[in-house]
Amino acid sequence: MTPVQEVKNMKMKKISVFLICLLAISFFVTDKGRTQPKPGTHAPIITHGFAVDRGYYGSIWKIYIEAEDPDGDMLKIASVVEQPAYGTYPTDWIYLKSQYQKSFKGYIQWNTFSSKTSYIKEWTEITLKVSIFDKAGNVSNEVVFPFTFESGTKSSYQYKLPDPFYQGNLQRVGYMHIDLFEPTQMGGGDGAGGAQN
Repeated sequence: MTPVQEVKNMKMKKISVFLICLLAISFFVTDKGRTQPKPGTHAPIITHGFAVDRGYYGSIWKIYIEAEDPDGDMLKIASVVEQPAYGTYPTDWIYLKSQYQKSFKGYIQWNTFSSKTSYIKEWTEITLKVSIFDKAGNVSNEVVFPFTFESGTKSSYQYKLPDPFYQGNLQRVGYMHIDLFEPTQMGGGDGAGGAQN
């Protein structure tokens, strides 16, 4: 075999190994590699949700949820925040204690003060999307809560809760841990987009 043929054979072997690896990876990324709901199982249902729609930066925001799962295997609450001029933050997960896996009525708490910024501009709007995953891979309906940062609003403790949350003695199911950014402060804080000459 000539040196040119040996080089071609080596390149073909490398390409073959690369394609085999690519095929193996694609198998795990397709639906066969993902967790699929088990047949005969039921998705959790968020039956009620409520949250105040405005508050000052740093306030404690309580998101009230009532949920149930016929199979009694709710596993975790997914919270996703979207913010104009920034985008979507990584999902925050709250794993449910065993007493909440069949049904619960309570709230998740988010202390809106962020370690990533000293303030959020007045009238900044965010959207919180909440859903529940169960152990079988099922996902509940999604509940959407809009929120506007606005100073001078009354405390969330001053609002009268609607049915079925007004009865009191509601349990805190967990804490959200999402640090917001103020987009105007991103990029080095000089207002010029970061990089300096």
